[in-house]
Amino acid sequence: MVRRIGEKTMLNNIGLPGLLLIAVVVLVLFGRGKISSLMGEVGKGITSFKKGVNEGTKELEEEAAEVADAAKDVTPADDKDKV
Repeated sequence: MVRRIGEKTMLNNIGLPGLLLIAVVVLVLFGRGKISSLMGEVGKGITSFKKGVNEGTKELEEEAAEVADAAKDVTPADDKDKV
């Protein structure tokens, strides 16, 4: 399919009234309780994801610090006594 210059896609034509209509239809189909529980689960998922990212970053920083500490002194123990 070839797009012409100036042709709008379907998503650009929705606008505020369209979004409100979609929200009302979703609310009628699923009900307020189901939507609120679904949003609660989405919030828990986002929180869990952020926690996992922070823990992963912390682990990487700890490993980098360990490598940096190990790389500071590479002289064998026998040669340390000779100096």
